[in-house]
Amino acid sequence: MKLHDLRPADGSRQPRTRVGRGIAAGKGKTAGRGTKGQKARAGGSIPAWFEGGQTPLHMRIPKLRGFKNRFKVVYEVVNIGAIGALAEGGAFEFEGDAKTSTKSAPITVNQDILRAVGLVRTLNKPLKILGAGELSVALFVVADAFTASARAKIEAAGGSVNVLEVPTSPLAALGVTPGEAPASKSADKASSGAPARKPAASADVTDATNAEARTPTDEPATAKASANAHEATEVKPRAKSGKTSAKDSAEGTPKAKASARKPRAAAEAADVETSAAAETAESNAAAETAESDASAPSDEAATTESDAPAADTAETDEPAAASEAVAPSDDA
Repeated sequence: MKLHDLRPADGSRQPRTRVGRGIAAGKGKTAGRGTKGQKARAGGSIPAWFEGGQTPLHMRIPKLRGFKNRFKVVYEVVNIGAIGALAEGGAFEFEGDAKTSTKSAPITVNQDILRAVGLVRTLNKPLKILGAGELSVALFVVADAFTASARAKIEAAGGSVNVLEVPTSPLAALGVTPGEAPASKSADKASSGAPARKPAASADVTDATNAEARTPTDEPATAKASANAHEATEVKPRAKSGKTSAKDSAEGTPKAKASARKPRAAAEAADVETSAAAETAESNAAAETAESDASAPSDEAATTESDAPAADTAETDEPAAASEAVAPSDDA
């Protein structure tokens, strides 16, 4: 065999069919599509679900009603009768437990043990014990849920149940009772040194003390300052008259209002100057009164000195009166 003798297997290679190339080619004219019709046209394809116009299948069948509960819990269920049958046959007694256990102790049954004996297929689902069947052996069953009849049969046979519960709220740390948690929180707050709020009664007492501590000399100055501020801001009312002048009627325009503000400002300035002059006069009068009070003691001293010669004169008159009283005795 030579290299040029190599050929593919018979039937493995077929030439491409060329359509529309005349009658002699075998695929001319209609090109294998038949005579006319929907499928003979370009783009004349029919969907796979089209049924020729009759009601399609997806419209004939009833639709799914209701809803699917997304929160449904799917349990791995075991009947109590099946557990009792295996317990009577000794399926739960292992070699190590048979030597150490006593007949009076109940047999422990959980999901791992049930899977080992073939009653449970998976450990990914929670275990639920149903009450179908009879039980005559004392069992200690640990599961996620029990029916009322299953619980009653287990307890009637001398056993007990233990329900595995998932906590829905935070639990206290190991070694800490729930009652101690609030006390520790309050102790932490006290030790943090946060400033305590001031009682309302003490605040009132402090305010009253501050008010009493003010000096009386501050009150007149404060009154004068408030009076001056009031006079500076006070606007004298316009005198009302029964007649309306042209000036009053023209004040309604913006220009008239602007012109009316100037006299008011001048009047306010005059009031301020008047009040300042009044204060100056009051201070001068107070100074004069103080000077007159200071000169009063010197006048009293002068009056006392003028009274002193009169007293001396009275003393000199006393010997003269005595000499006159002695004179009649001489005559006698």
